[in-house]
This record gives sequence, structure tokens and C-alpha cells, in this order.
Amino acid sequence: MFTGIVQGMGELVAVEQKQDFRRHVVRLPQDMLAGLTPGASVAHNGCCLTVSAIDGDQVAFDLMQETLRVTNLGGLHPGDRVNVERAARFGDEIGGHAMSGHIYCQARVSEVIRTPDNRTLWFDMPAGAMKYVLTKGYIGVDGASLTIGAVQEHRFCVHLIPETLQRTILGVREVGDLVNIEIDPQTQAIVDTVERVLAKQ
Repeated sequence: MFTGIVQGMGELVAVEQKQDFRRHVVRLPQDMLAGLTPGASVAHNGCCLTVSAIDGDQVAFDLMQETLRVTNLGGLHPGDRVNVERAARFGDEIGGHAMSGHIYCQARVSEVIRTPDNRTLWFDMPAGAMKYVLTKGYIGVDGASLTIGAVQEHRFCVHLIPETLQRTILGVREVGDLVNIEIDPQTQAIVDTVERVLAKQ
């Protein structure tokens, strides 16, 4: 489980293409390395990945084809950065909302509105996913737990404070970029349950 509070940004330093999967080597921030061992879970842009090898501050992760298909991680190149968060531990403060690290879909940045002290990002969502997007509800965007600001047909927006802009890759997102989306699991469960009940009537 993850909290959606991004702990920093990691730099992709190497990509190794293997049969049916890729290995990413990411340089993690020093304060994220303590106690990290192979088998541990680390979210990359909100996607839960397993540590496969550690060499100093360079940590390797294996990405299967489904991960590359569903997420924006398959489009990364050495030098790109990712939002990173280690798995939550018992007793950790949940400052965002509970997240599984399972990406539902990708959304495309459709508009960036800059103001002196914050920024608003609008995202175009696949039509089938919009039923889970509710104004003032939670959503995971590239691993960051955010509150949905407004909803318009097939798009929604979030409002970002300076801390989020500085700490995450959302600060450099531009129109056309693809972001990973994790739907709030409680919202998804409620919507799916209501749909099943109504379908039986």
C-alpha cells in the first residue's frame, strides 16, 4: 500500500530491454535507501514495482509487458525522472489516501493554467473511466494523491500548490504529456456495485 505522498524524484539512468520485459535502473534519493532490500515495493509514477537489485543508490526494477502497456513507464528514457514512494509501513501517517499502486489508465494533459502561486492541470480521460471521477474526490496522478477540482464531460482538473510542483514531476508536465491514473478504490467499488444492482432490476 502507498499513501500518495510522493517522497521524491528518481532519475532513470539505464534501460535494459529483455525478452517480454524491460529492466529500469533508477537513481533514488539518499533518504529513500535506508533499509531498502530486493523484493521491496517502490511506486514509480504511482505504479508499484519490485526491487530486483541494488548497487549503491542505483536500484533496478523489472517491468513486464502489461506494466509497459498500461502505464507511462514504457515511454521513459535515461535522464527522465519519475515520482517515487516506498511502500507504507504500519504506523506511517496517511497524508494522502490509501493507494494500491495499480494503475487504472493513462490520461493526457489537455491544459495547463499557471498563476503566481499555484497551477491547475486539466486531463482528458478515457470515457469509460470518467464515472469514477467525482468533484472533490480523490485521484492518484503519477503517484500523487490529489483532490479533483472540477469535472467537465471527459476531463477533470487538479490544483497544485508550490510544494507539489517542486517535489514531483507534475511541476514539469505540459500539454500532451501522459500521466498514470489510479482511481480511488472506494469510489470504484461503490460505482461498480451500484451499476451491478441497477443492471439486475
